[in-house]
Amino acid sequence: MAADAPPPSKEQHTLPSPEEFTEVQESAEFGELRRSYRSFAFPLTVGFIAWYLLYVLLSNYAGGFMGTKLFGNINVAFVLGVAQFVTTFLIAWWYSRHAAAKLDPKAEAIKTRMESGA
Repeated sequence: MAADAPPPSKEQHTLPSPEEFTEVQESAEFGELRRSYRSFAFPLTVGFIAWYLLYVLLSNYAGGFMGTKLFGNINVAFVLGVAQFVTTFLIAWWYSRHAAAKLDPKAEAIKTRMESGA
């Protein structure tokens, strides 16, 4: 079985000092990375929690609506329950694309710069 990870580097990396970490944390580049993450993650988190709570509230207080048969033995509650799973996987897929395109390159650039001591 082949390993996906590259072999460990033989180069010795020095750990950045606390001052260097603070400097990077206060940099515009790191601020942009944080903004990019937050502008994606926070709205999706709030939206998904609202969607989940709507499902729970409908299940508790709108039994008649949730029990409405759509076709055969499939009712609204079942369809919305399955939609919860679909939504979860779609958000995970969307986040992985966003991270690969926007977050990972910026984070890798910061990491490389810190490890090289620049």
